[in-house]
Order: sequence, then structure tokens, then C-alpha cells
Amino acid sequence: MSAPNGTGIATEKAGPLAGLKVIEMAGLGPVPLAALMLSEMGAEVLRIERADAGQPLLSLPQEYDLDRHGRSIMRVDLKQADGVELLLRLVEKADILIEGFRPGVMERLGFGPDLVLKRNPALVYGRLTGFGQDGPLSRRAGHDITYLAYAGLLHAIGRQGAPPVPPLNLVADQGGGAMMLIAGVLAALLQRSRTGKGQVIDAAMIEGAAMLAAPIHAFMAAGLWADRRGENLLDSGAPFYDTYETADGRHIAVGCLEPRFFAEFVRLLPLDQRFAGIQYDRTCWPEMRAAIAGRVGRKTRDEWAELFAATDACVAPVLSLGEAREHPQNRARQTFVKSGRLERPAPAPRFSDASSVSATAPTATDFDPASVLARFGFGETEIRTLVSSGLFGQ
Repeated sequence: MSAPNGTGIATEKAGPLAGLKVIEMAGLGPVPLAALMLSEMGAEVLRIERADAGQPLLSLPQEYDLDRHGRSIMRVDLKQADGVELLLRLVEKADILIEGFRPGVMERLGFGPDLVLKRNPALVYGRLTGFGQDGPLSRRAGHDITYLAYAGLLHAIGRQGAPPVPPLNLVADQGGGAMMLIAGVLAALLQRSRTGKGQVIDAAMIEGAAMLAAPIHAFMAAGLWADRRGENLLDSGAPFYDTYETADGRHIAVGCLEPRFFAEFVRLLPLDQRFAGIQYDRTCWPEMRAAIAGRVGRKTRDEWAELFAATDACVAPVLSLGEAREHPQNRARQTFVKSGRLERPAPAPRFSDASSVSATAPTATDFDPASVLARFGFGETEIRTLVSSGLFGQ
């Protein structure tokens, strides 16, 4: 979404992707997050919503709806041939298209990559699905928990003897989905800068999530990781990489994997010094865990946080989402920013020569088809004809 400069003409956004135009086919989950991030890196994002779209699963007030922030939004009747042709013409003027439908949906709508790349051979066409464009599960519905289950990761997350724990929707949806889609799109843009040709990115959440766990597979192949939950170094199996309840019923996170950091932890907690020399002796882990839990339960979370604040013992208070906004580190770095009444994470990552700008809720101009079409280079006469054609929903 470009900021107006007072003349009615949109000004170009700042950021490393300034000048690029992105078509986002409206959907749920990781594709809108990817579009938000591309927008905050400077791209001009146009979100295409179907004119007959129903209410979303989670309907948010516009000021909180990050799936729409930072975009222009156009509701188009894609059941009309003229609506299909309009979208194809918009794509001709775009650099990137991203979509998150099941395989075959874009083809049925008339926007499959074969057709679209004929109209715009330089287009980077990003596709994100749960299982990929082919394979026996490719047309099945799913969510983060589904893809993690098939990728083997859900089995690995949780405590020994307890059921697997869903890690919100951060691993498959956002990490394996949105982040992998963005990585693919940016890589294709770089290649296009050398060849002039676009291409199709087939990003699958099951594969992206599996890739995030590549080091774990390497550890397992080397005999350093058991394919069992809660028995390993990073899954709560190790007593020095876990959470512990404090005297006030809250928790601290202990992550002192390296011997020198663990020695500092042992000294300050304090524990019997003999534990510092037997950190990786698994036969001692049950006794070590009990000793740590016993000590941690004697002070409050914030007392432990203060004690360990200036050390490398890798001990942190487990903050709530609301508390995290107020932590001095996050305040100093402005990790969270306000947009109206919404306080949300700031754009990431940061760039030394072109600051990303937090997206804001769309304005009336961003919903106005005439304004959007003008941004894509349509002439005044054609804009009037299109606006009066009945193609656009409210």
C-alpha cells in the first residue's frame, strides 16, 4: 500500500523490494503472512478477493486484520470472463504472484502457471500448499498439525510419556510455509535478474517443515538422537535444556548446553559442583533434574531472572505474549510496534540501507478499484469502463 503524497498519486514505498508489484490471491494462513512481509519490504501488494467470498473462519476488525494490512484490495467476479481477463492483465504488469489454493484450483479459475507465464514470461509464480502440487495427499485438506504429523515432527515435540504437543501453527504454516515461500520467491527474483525469465515455485508445508528439521535427521543418522519423544538434547530430555516451575507458579527456561555455560548455571543456582563435571552423563540426568527443580522452586520467576540477567548461563524468564512487549530488550529494539490500537511484531529482518515500514490497515483508496487500476497503469477511459462493468464486489 503506497502512501498518498497529497496529489492523489501513490508514492513509491521504501524498502529493498520497492518498485515490485505482487498479486496475492486471497486465502488463509501462511500466504497472507508472506504477502505482509513482502509489503513491509517495500513491494506493492494487490490482494485479489473473490466477489462471492463468504465470511472467513476468523473474522477480525479491520484494524487488527494483518491479512489485509499493507495491501490494496480488489474484489473481482472471477465467474465472468471479463473478470478473468482483468486479472490476467494485472498479472501481465506484476512481478510476483502468490497463491495458496489446493492443486488445480488456479487452473480451474483460468490462472494456471502455464497460461499466466505465456502472458508474462518474467513472472515469479509462487504456489504454497500443504502437500505439494502432486503426490497421493496433494489434494487433501490439512493444517499445521496435519503436516507436522506427516513430516514426523509432531511425534518429536513433547515430553516423554506424554502426547505430542502442537507448537501453535508456527512450524509448518509459518516456518515451513510462509518463510519457504518467501525464500523461493526471492531466489527466483535473483535468477530473473540474470536471465529475464520467471518460474514457478512449488512450496509445500510438509516439505518446508521437514527441511527445518534437517539437522535433527543428521543427528539421528549419526546416532546422537533417538527417534523417541522427550529423550534428546533439545526436546526436554536433557535437564539443562528445559523449563522449570518457580515459587510463584511461573517458569524459567534453562538452555545452558555448553559446558562453560552450564558451569555458570551450577555456580549461581547453586547446585553441587560435581554436576558441572558430569553434565553429559545421561545416567545422572534424573538426579540432576530433581536437583534443579528443587532449587528453582525456591525463588520466583523474576527473582531468578534478576539473578541470571548479567550472565551467560542461558536462563530466561518465560514471558507471556503480553509481557514480552514490555521487556527492556524488546523495548530497546522496538521489537513490537503500535499501529492504532494494535501492538504487533515489527517488520523483520532489518535492513541497513532501506528501512522496512510496518503495514497499516487499508484506507478507502486501497479498496477503490479506480485507484488500484491506476497504480497498475490502466488509462482513465478504460478505468471508467471497468468500474461501471459490475466486475467489482464491495
